[in-house]
Amino acid sequence: MAISEQQLQADLLAAGVIRAVALMSLIALVAICHIYGDKIQIGMDEQSRIFIRTVLYVVAIMTFPVMKFIRHVLVRLNQTAKGNSTPKSRYSVTIIISMAIAESIAMYGFAMYVLGDGYNTLYIFTILSALAMYIYKPKVEEYQTIVERISHASLSGGSGSPD
Repeated sequence: MAISEQQLQADLLAAGVIRAVALMSLIALVAICHIYGDKIQIGMDEQSRIFIRTVLYVVAIMTFPVMKFIRHVLVRLNQTAKGNSTPKSRYSVTIIISMAIAESIAMYGFAMYVLGDGYNTLYIFTILSALAMYIYKPKVEEYQTIVERISHASLSGGSGSPD
């Protein structure tokens, strides 16, 4: 059962909306910091902030390969897991988890801003988050493999795993 390119693109509309909401939340975080500025900063001492910032930079950088692994596992589970879920809903869950992980990077910048860092740190973490959202955006190829594996499994009555 072949599915058209137009149908694949239409099915990915929900995943695109999820990604757009995640990107808008990045803009909202930066806007909150600009609007409320000094009101939300608590002014932690410099040495403590430097240590926390360094740890969060390491965590943010490590998030990229971890996110790739999690995404790979989720896509594979989408292809092989039993159940009545549609490929569209399975892939939407994958995108929600991917965007939430990417969003967490921006939250590190927000936390550092609240602790007393400037806009520079906020922007760096926000850009890293947006980069993760771009790298791990919904992909037609991923979705197509999920659809093909699930349809192959339902036709053969198997588990969806490759022959």
